[in-house]
Amino acid sequence: MKINKNIIKELNDYLEEFNLSEIEYTEKDIKVKVSKSRISNNIEALAPINEKKIIKDEVSIDNSKKITSPIIGTAYLAPEPGGKKFIEIGQKIKKGDTIMIVEAMKTMNHVPSPLDGVVKEITVQDGQPVEFGQTIATID
Repeated sequence: MKINKNIIKELNDYLEEFNLSEIEYTEKDIKVKVSKSRISNNIEALAPINEKKIIKDEVSIDNSKKITSPIIGTAYLAPEPGGKKFIEIGQKIKKGDTIMIVEAMKTMNHVPSPLDGVVKEITVQDGQPVEFGQTIATID
């Protein structure tokens, strides 16, 4: 059985054009389903029911860990205005090191790192309000 690649390409174009996550096309005994996820682009072609062929793009695996705010408040990246920041991108940190301070109701709460690693990203700015569970930094 030969699969018509033009059908797959056209369905994939429809995914992009209409911002869809999945589309399916059936003709006689041939069924073609094309879907995308956030992690990777998957194109799945189903041939006569029970035969399955999958074409996948290469996937890069992200092993980084997200650190979230334990409370609602205001994030501060340094212990005092104009002071040296607790963390910088590319810096090695150890479990328990202070990532930043979150102020809530005039109380300064130090946010410790839950693991050892290297700071990949700081997702908040100094003085920015943060919500409970909001990602504040990413560590590899």
